[in-house]
Amino acid sequence: MDKLNYTSHELANRIGKLPKDFTKKDIIDFIIADGIRHINFQYPAGDGRIKTLNFVINDAAYLEEILSCGERVDGSSLFPFIEANNSDLYVVPRFRTAYMDPFSELPTVNFLCSFFNKDGEPLSSSPEYTLHKACEAFRKSTGMEFQAMGELEYYVIAPDDECYPAVDQKGYHESAPYAKFGEFRQLCMNYIARTGGQIKYGHSEVGNFTLDGKIYEQNEIEFLPVNAEEAAEQLLIAKWIIRNLAYQEGLDVTFAPKITVGKAGSGMHIHFRVVKDGINQMLKNGELSDDAKRAIAGLMTLAPSITAFGNTNPTSYFRLVPHQEAPTNICWGDRNRSVLVRVPLGWTSKKDLCIQANPGEKSSSYDTTQKQTVEMRSPDGSADIFLLLAGLAVACRCGFENPDALTVAEKTYVNVNIHKDENKAILDSLNVLPDSCAASADCLEAQRAFYEKEGIFAPAMIDGLIATLRKFDDRTLRQDIGNDQSKILELVEKYFHC
Repeated sequence: MDKLNYTSHELANRIGKLPKDFTKKDIIDFIIADGIRHINFQYPAGDGRIKTLNFVINDAAYLEEILSCGERVDGSSLFPFIEANNSDLYVVPRFRTAYMDPFSELPTVNFLCSFFNKDGEPLSSSPEYTLHKACEAFRKSTGMEFQAMGELEYYVIAPDDECYPAVDQKGYHESAPYAKFGEFRQLCMNYIARTGGQIKYGHSEVGNFTLDGKIYEQNEIEFLPVNAEEAAEQLLIAKWIIRNLAYQEGLDVTFAPKITVGKAGSGMHIHFRVVKDGINQMLKNGELSDDAKRAIAGLMTLAPSITAFGNTNPTSYFRLVPHQEAPTNICWGDRNRSVLVRVPLGWTSKKDLCIQANPGEKSSSYDTTQKQTVEMRSPDGSADIFLLLAGLAVACRCGFENPDALTVAEKTYVNVNIHKDENKAILDSLNVLPDSCAASADCLEAQRAFYEKEGIFAPAMIDGLIATLRKFDDRTLRQDIGNDQSKILELVEKYFHC
C-alpha cells in the first residue's frame, strides 16, 4: 500500500506529497486549482499561544508575494523583550507546516511561520528558532537527531448530568458511559491528525471529580516521536484545536497544572529518543544504552532550571508535590512514576507477543527497539513548548559533553518508590526541584550559561524569562496557601488558560 494514500493529513492527500516535500509551487497550484481565497499565518508569541494573521487572496500575484516575502508584524506586541522603538519583524511561512484550517467555514490554508529581523536574519530570540538552534547544536555535537513527543493532558468541564458517575480519581482508561468525553477526545484526535499531528493514542486519565454542579474529567492525547521541531509544532496546533473544538461543543477545557487539592494535576510529560541514521540509539543489547544514560545525566544536571521553561505559573508548583504521581526530586529510574525521569517499559523481552495473543498468526520480526523512549515528567501545560524542548535538547547535549555523565547517571538512579517511609534516607539524599516560579528563576539565573552557550538562548530572552517568573512573587505561596481549596481555586481561575 502506498503510505501516502493512507495518511490522515488532509492537505498531503490532496497535494499528493508528504508535507516535508511541499514547495511553494505545490501550495500555489493547489490553492488556484481548488479556488481557495484565504490563507492564515500562525506563530507562537511570548505567551506560548498561537497568533493568527488573516489574508484574502486578491489575485495570483498577491498570493505569490505573500508566500515569497511574508509580512510585517509588531514584535513588541508579541514578545516582552522587544522594544517598541525597533519592533518590526517579518513572518514568513514554512511550507511543510501547511494544513487546511478545520474550523474555517471558508476553505483556508494555514501555515506556521518563522520570524526574521530587519536585516533578514532569523530572530535569535524567537521560540521556533531557539529550538532549531538547540536541535542543530545537538546534531553537531552527537551526530544524532533529537526526537521528542508529548503527552497532552487536559480537563474537560461541563454541567454534571449525575448519570453513571465515575469513581473519584479512578478515571484511568475508563470507558463510556462512566467517561463522558471519549467522543469529544476522538473528534479532537481526528482534527489533529488532519492537520498533520502524529498521534499515538488517546484515553481518559486518572482525574475526575464533581465540584459546584460541574463534572471535571481528565483526558490525554499522546503523540509519536518525531523531530523535536515538528513535535513542538504539533503540540502547539493540538492545544489550539482542542480549545476551538471545546468552544464549538459548548465545553470548557483547561491545561492548567492543578485544579484543586487532592485531585490529579495535568502534566505534559515529554518523551525523547536519540536517532542516528534512522536507528533509535536508546537501547543496546536489550538494555538502556550509555547514550541514553548520558542524555539522562544531562537532565539530572539541568533539571532545576528546566522548570523555568516547563512550569511557568504558580499553579505548576501545586502539582509538583509528593504522592500525586508528579516529581519532586531529581532522580531517574525504570518504570518508576515517583521519579523525575522515567524509563518506560520497553519491548525488550524478544518474545513475539502478537503470536501469543493470536496463535493462528505467523511469527513476525518487527523491530521493537525503535519504540524505546525516556520520559521527563516535570513539565505541564503552562510550558512554552518550543523553549521547553530547546531546554531539553540543551540538557541532553550537556550530558553527552560531560565526561562524568555515566557517573552522574549512576548516582541519581533509584529503583524504589522514594515516597515510601522505608525509603526516607534515599529521598533525603536527593536534590529537589524548585517549589515556585521565583525559585525556578533563581535556578535559571545560576545555570543560564548552559543555555546561552553557542548562542542558542539569547541573553535578552533569558533575562525576560527570569523577570517574568519573579513577577509572580510566589516564593512562599505554596506554604502560605497550604490546602486552602478556595484560594487554590482562585489561582486556578486566574491561570486557567495557561
